[in-house]
Amino acid sequence: MTVLTEGRHTAEFLASEANGFRSRETITLASGETLEAGTVLGVSTTTGKYAGLNPDSTAGYEDATAVLYDNCDATAGDIKAVIVARDAEVKRDALVWPDGIEEADKTAALEALAAKGIVAR
Repeated sequence: MTVLTEGRHTAEFLASEANGFRSRETITLASGETLEAGTVLGVSTTTGKYAGLNPDSTAGYEDATAVLYDNCDATAGDIKAVIVARDAEVKRDALVWPDGIEEADKTAALEALAAKGIVAR
């Protein structure tokens, strides 16, 4: 029998958000990234482009800034994407983290998101 694995769904990480689209923004996702909905993101301090959180970065990607709203494939180049940037509750167990992230880095990222009004439950 064939086993199928279902991927992540748009906004499945989201518990609640502000009325309308106040919680969301459209951003540029840096080329080379293929990310799932719920990925914790950082933003480059020089280009303003977003990418997956990278605690070892020194370009801004080490600071959690937002959460990716939908699955995105930017392997062919920069693309526009939607993020949850503020005023939302997210499901902690549905967030996507970089492989091997340490618990201390995860805690710091959750605190940074909470400071932006993105609270993990």
